[in-house]
Amino acid sequence: MKKQGLIAAGLLAGGLTLSTAGVYHLAFHSPNREQNDDKNLPPGEQMAAFRDKTLANIEKLQAMPYERVTIPSHDGLTLAGRLFMQNPEAPLAIGFHGYRGTPFRDFSGGALFYLSQGMNLLLAEQRAHLSSEGHTITFGVQERYDCLAWTRWAVERFGEERPFVLCGISMGAATVLLASALPLPQNVRGIIADASYTSPEAIIRKVCREDMHLPDGLAWPLVLAGARTFGRFDPRGTDVCEAVKQAQVPILLFHGEDDRFVPCEMGRQIAAANPEKITFLTFPGAGHGLSMLVDEERYTGAVREFLGRVLEDYRRNGTVSPVSVRESRVPEASKV
Repeated sequence: MKKQGLIAAGLLAGGLTLSTAGVYHLAFHSPNREQNDDKNLPPGEQMAAFRDKTLANIEKLQAMPYERVTIPSHDGLTLAGRLFMQNPEAPLAIGFHGYRGTPFRDFSGGALFYLSQGMNLLLAEQRAHLSSEGHTITFGVQERYDCLAWTRWAVERFGEERPFVLCGISMGAATVLLASALPLPQNVRGIIADASYTSPEAIIRKVCREDMHLPDGLAWPLVLAGARTFGRFDPRGTDVCEAVKQAQVPILLFHGEDDRFVPCEMGRQIAAANPEKITFLTFPGAGHGLSMLVDEERYTGAVREFLGRVLEDYRRNGTVSPVSVRESRVPEASKV
């Protein structure tokens, strides 16, 4: 009986190990296949309406010259980015793409907009994506420190007087918002975030419960075990709402009201955490990360106004006018 008990215990332990390994690969492991294809657009009717425009924007970006740059991460990885230089004295936008996305896909419209404003642009390749090293996506837990590392690299490259704006979409939005609590260089004048979740745990539990129809009370322990055992990180305790309470710079926050992946309510919770710093805009009918495509005029008008505000002193006191920010009225922009 003792031997049978040991065998049963061994089989159970082996089964749990296989289960946690499988969950890790499903949620956190980053494969180097279709996820690195710029034109591998998310499925579904919400994206289908904007497929042609998105592909056209991607092709425009792909045709533009850029410089490949790399930096070391705090934990020994080599991280890659793509630097678009237009004016050596212009401000810099630093963009962070989403979960299993690419810079050209997730920033296809936004990148062209920042470049149209005369800004220089750095598109970071998140860890475990494209040319950046690593195989574990940590939902912002480690990526926030990568964001900090990119800002420090930018200070060395452009100098202490050059202003930066951090931009992110989906997981990239969570990345830059989590980074707002870190000791960012004074060059960072503002943060623009689109479709962020409130925490890794909250979005994972939501996906388990609503998208995969699993009881998150049973699924979450396996997810947590997989992250800690195979990913070597803990997704608990990393909270965007708590991070933005410590933000020292203005934040422009967007969310689609018909976001079926990251609920718009999460955006409202983030905005409410620091109403003095955060301007929050929602877009009726917009799906996940699609607010700009649904109402480009309102979206870009809000970004122009924000850039004009956070970069005003640099434009006024600088020897050049590096950003062409047109005066615009933005309907329905509100503090919450």
